[in-house]
Amino acid sequence: MKGKTITELRAAFVSGETTPTKALEETRKVIAERDPEVHAYLETYDDAAAVAAEADALYAGGATTDKPLLGVPVALKNNILVKGKKATASSRILENYVASYDATVVKRLKDAGAVIVGATNLDEFAMGSSTENSAFGATKNPHDTSRVPGGSSGGSAAAVAMGSVPTALGTDTGGSIRLPASFCGLVGLKPTYGRVSRYGLIAMGSSLDQAGPFAHSVADAKTVFDVIAGVDAYDATTHKLGTYPLVPTKEKYRIGVPYAFLKEGIEPDVKAVFEDAIKKLTALGHEVVDVSLPYMEKGLAAYYIVMPAEVSSNLARYDGVRFGLHVEGKDLREDYDLTRGQGFGAEVKRRILLGTYVLSSGYYDAYYGKAEEVRTLMRSELSDAFGTIDGVLTPTAPMPAFKLGEKSDPLSMYLADIFTVPANLTGAPAISLPMGTVMRDGKELPIGIQLMAPHDGEERLFDIGKQLLGE
Repeated sequence: MKGKTITELRAAFVSGETTPTKALEETRKVIAERDPEVHAYLETYDDAAAVAAEADALYAGGATTDKPLLGVPVALKNNILVKGKKATASSRILENYVASYDATVVKRLKDAGAVIVGATNLDEFAMGSSTENSAFGATKNPHDTSRVPGGSSGGSAAAVAMGSVPTALGTDTGGSIRLPASFCGLVGLKPTYGRVSRYGLIAMGSSLDQAGPFAHSVADAKTVFDVIAGVDAYDATTHKLGTYPLVPTKEKYRIGVPYAFLKEGIEPDVKAVFEDAIKKLTALGHEVVDVSLPYMEKGLAAYYIVMPAEVSSNLARYDGVRFGLHVEGKDLREDYDLTRGQGFGAEVKRRILLGTYVLSSGYYDAYYGKAEEVRTLMRSELSDAFGTIDGVLTPTAPMPAFKLGEKSDPLSMYLADIFTVPANLTGAPAISLPMGTVMRDGKELPIGIQLMAPHDGEERLFDIGKQLLGE
């Protein structure tokens, strides 16, 4: 199974070359061999064998057409609820919390026949760009285990990159699918805000979060997206196709590159890979033009005000009273202080404090209000740009995977998200595509490029992505 796409695996199931049970056995073998070093998984699920056996029977009976993921092993970031399983968000404060229901995306995966094999590691409450902030230990990049896999969905990316599963779900608040996809050499999709239900996702930034897939191919990412997308009665932010103007696919596209945004900060060999991608687009007959997006350059600053503000609100529920960790104090106030002090890690505390500050009286208008104004201007600017272009192309990150412990300064870590946060602030869909490698310390490290499209423009992303990757 290792290295097989969903399409190839399904074909092998239909032909009888292998079975879902054998695929699961291969998954467990890879996990046993590689995960002690990589640490992609927090837990694997024993009941996956029964689900695989049910899929075996369905294939044997020929009933395969209505379940696009029948028998396919899938891993899930551990901030996505699976009924009866621990949902820790890689935090001590939820270390023993067991989910009482399935997230909508999980229900849809199960309905499609997927075999959920286990829970993957993440930065605590999805706060980070490296998966070093987990309370249960850092995940390592399968391409070079001295380096990070990216974050916050680094466990899911590593699970796919090391060959244990053909696809995994992550969540993306500011680049947390696309950045690990770039660092691990995968396709990673951040859908349009509202295309995929957030019901059953442990919230970080409610106006920013979206679940999406990692995969080895664009076709596989599309298959998983088609399964998990759609209106959900449990999430009022989900919308039907047609809510936004139709985004048709075309024979030839006009792609905008914000060159002014790319002048500084990109490592030279990363920029060379990006320029090669531009050459490939033009060789395919597409037009690449310069596009001015000055407010996009303000995105990182706005994001690190809006996101912590939403974090401070969402994480207020973890007080040691209703669920999760409880540390007894001499009174209720000390219960709160001890529980949150011991339960939250340093990065989570940092963002809660920053968010509380920007929302406080006297600073709300100066910081949070201004950031939301910039966000509105970014949406308008991008909408205007899509009147003349079909997509926006940037590197996914300004660098390849960096060394574990290299970016101990939080500000230097935050800069890894500079090209990814605009998609979350504006709600636009974006995909990271593996486009080449660069050498570091004698090892080839993957590099991704990012393509953004208008709202509900996922089909356009898939179309261009397939062309670039030769699918």
